[in-house]
Amino acid sequence: MYSEEFATDPHHAYREMRRQYGSLVPVELSPGVPATLVIGYHTAVRISNDPDHFPADPRTWQQSVPADCPILPMLEWRPNALRSAGLEHARYRQANAAAIDGIDLHALHSAVEEVAVPLINTFCEDGAADLISQYAFPLTFAVLNSIAGCPPDIGQQVAYGMAAMFEGVDADKVNAIFGGALFDLITLKRAEPGDDITTRLLAHPANLADAELINQLVTLYGAGIEPLQNLMANTLLLMLTDPRFAGNVPGAAPSTKDALNELLFTDPPLANFSVTYPRQPTLIDGVWLPAHQPVVISMSACNNDPAIHDGDYTDNHSHLAWGTGPHACPAKSVAYLVANNAIDQLLDALPEIRLACSADQLVWRPGAFHRALATMPVVFPKSPPLTVF
Repeated sequence: MYSEEFATDPHHAYREMRRQYGSLVPVELSPGVPATLVIGYHTAVRISNDPDHFPADPRTWQQSVPADCPILPMLEWRPNALRSAGLEHARYRQANAAAIDGIDLHALHSAVEEVAVPLINTFCEDGAADLISQYAFPLTFAVLNSIAGCPPDIGQQVAYGMAAMFEGVDADKVNAIFGGALFDLITLKRAEPGDDITTRLLAHPANLADAELINQLVTLYGAGIEPLQNLMANTLLLMLTDPRFAGNVPGAAPSTKDALNELLFTDPPLANFSVTYPRQPTLIDGVWLPAHQPVVISMSACNNDPAIHDGDYTDNHSHLAWGTGPHACPAKSVAYLVANNAIDQLLDALPEIRLACSADQLVWRPGAFHRALATMPVVFPKSPPLTVF
């Protein structure tokens, strides 16, 4: 799952897995790191909703993992909602949900526009751009900094730490980068509170310690930057390559909302995640799952499971792209709004935008967890800058 071959065509790999193994597949997440990949939809729902038998706490597992394992920064235990179980999970989850629920979605709509327009103006007169490095990433980064109340100087260090985590840099180095930057943010927000997630986490009755606060913010950025950037880019790829979205098929062209819903079903940006660790050997679908070995939900493969996939995506929210059960994403409304608005801003400004190469020439970044393009070159008629109000 970490190979370039898998990244190039994971759906072929999932089909072969299903043919050979059924709903549960033995895989390696990294060389010498075994796991079970869940590719059956109903099996995934069952496991995700059974935290007593399948907790998300990896501490026993990681004792057997070398410190230099490249996926350790992604999976190691942290005192946050994503990597905890039981009462710990409930405490962290309540604090995170309250902090996220405090986001003003109407104001967020305006915030996306305020970021998108200046970004578009940096390349609209060139007639060409890379939508990953020049639009999707900087927009996602700026919006998340705004939501977190994070100034640009601290945010730059956070972005570096996040990139290091997804690229498999040494766990101690990743944690040092994050720890320093996010401690600075927490110190700032204690002195200058605002209408932001960091301030709300600080004020929550859970009374989170500094290390806990840092790790809630690690989750915010980890679940935000890379997956949200990829959601935008992959949806744009669908809209730029499928004739339906270009209005070349009779009838009304599907909307950005339709494209997002379809993409979340067919090719979700966080393709394999929702990791749990069985407390004891557990028999599922005739397969014994070893105790404390990672069980990874393939949201991508499960969504495309022939048992449930009928090709109807309109107002269909049964996909697993946001996860399900007690660890389901609490910020899906925020992510959906940001992606929808960012895509609309770009296509409204540059309606004749198209890929600068054929889709099969695009390079997908290797990695067991994400579905991510390395670059997304586009061309368009040169356009004057947009007016910023």
